[in-house]
Amino acid sequence: MVDTANKFSLWAIEIFVASVEEGSISAAAKRLNSSNSTISQQLTNLEAALGSELLDRSTRPMKLKPTGQLFLHRARAILSEVMQAKSELAQFDHSQMVRLRLGVIDDFDADVTPSLMKNLAKRMKNCQFLLQSGQSYALSEELHARTLDMVICADLERAPDWMEVHPVLTEPFVVAVAKGTIDHNQNIQKQLFDLPFIHYSARTVMGRQIESHLTRQRIRLPNQFEFNNYHAILSMVADKTGWTITTPLGFLRAQRFQENVELIPLPFEKMSRTISLTARKDAMVRMPQEVAKILRPIIQEQVVASLTNRMPWLKESFRLLD
Repeated sequence: MVDTANKFSLWAIEIFVASVEEGSISAAAKRLNSSNSTISQQLTNLEAALGSELLDRSTRPMKLKPTGQLFLHRARAILSEVMQAKSELAQFDHSQMVRLRLGVIDDFDADVTPSLMKNLAKRMKNCQFLLQSGQSYALSEELHARTLDMVICADLERAPDWMEVHPVLTEPFVVAVAKGTIDHNQNIQKQLFDLPFIHYSARTVMGRQIESHLTRQRIRLPNQFEFNNYHAILSMVADKTGWTITTPLGFLRAQRFQENVELIPLPFEKMSRTISLTARKDAMVRMPQEVAKILRPIIQEQVVASLTNRMPWLKESFRLLD
């Protein structure tokens, strides 16, 4: 009979790391799409196999015991090595890669994402693609939680040491206002400030970025309207309810309102954001770099060229990054 008393699995190690990072069994179960009982049993089995208690489960959030702190470093190293080994094997032949968990900013839903997936599917015929679309903050959280392998989203802040970042696009923040509202021969800022300003919700990253920028410019605008999505905001702009600050990608998403909305440069200090492909450093070898290389011409064709042809003044600020 084989003695299994001192054996444990990679799954148990992943559960341990998730439990530490999430602070509770229920949160770890949600992150790993498992049950509380499974998580608890796997932790018990792991501690039995190691012959040491790793977690104090009586506290909220759970706390690491000294032995758990020691094992956490090794556990993370093991998971990182396994992920890198899988990627190195896949590098020999991408067609043999069996799964890629990819998160893409929802700004790309209508054009870039479908083209990217078709391109990758041709190169990796045996791969299962698990695609998640969403806002940048949520996708970054999923990458941190190891539930996504790569994400394509807006940079939120300085990248942590564990992250590799491949910038693909820079875009400016711009004014969106109903066509015919602004006399371009007069003071644009004064005309805008005489109109209601439609805010992005402070619960969104973009909303907070815009408000921080306005605060630095010592600009205070009444907060009568606040929404959390492009369509609602640009609908009100098109209806001449007010004006807003958005991005070219946001403008492109709300296609039904484009005929009635014009974009103009910010009439005060400029601001911009960067869209990047991000992954865990060295976890997927060259694959993030290669996907970014595939992604850039798709963005150029599907997004940048179409908009800069219509609005040549965007060419210097709305462009690819190498």
